Amino acid sequence: MSKVIIRTDAAPAAIGTYSQAVKIGTTVYLSGQIPLVPTSMEMVSEDFSEQTHQVFKNLQAVCDAAGGCLNDMVKVNIFLTDLSQFATVNSIMSQYFHEPYPARAAVQVSALPRGAQIEIDGVMEVPSTY
Repeated sequence: MSKVIIRTDAAPAAIGTYSQAVKIGTTVYLSGQIPLVPTSMEMVSEDFSEQTHQVFKNLQAVCDAAGGCLNDMVKVNIFLTDLSQFATVNSIMSQYFHEPYPARAAVQVSALPRGAQIEIDGVMEVPSTY
């Protein structure tokens, strides 16, 4: 199987040596998204809820570009600078996903790129085109 690089202007451009996502067969590996607004490449705001919504919007854009949607994600990893925000993440995540939910991990980290308070990456399985 060949590696397909996924790229979309509807999500923030990569700010390092990585791709927004890589597709191998029907599996898509999504790089971490932080709450940058794609058109400005600036942080959406300092508000945690707004940052979380922006991250899910960015993930959705990459999922769309790869031929899937958020509900095709089978695993998400959530990185938070303050684990006490976990309940807020749960509440907002329920607005973007429906059951069956993906497998998930959530961890607190000391810092994230550009001063973000949240970053999410994951794995998506898209329907076969055969």
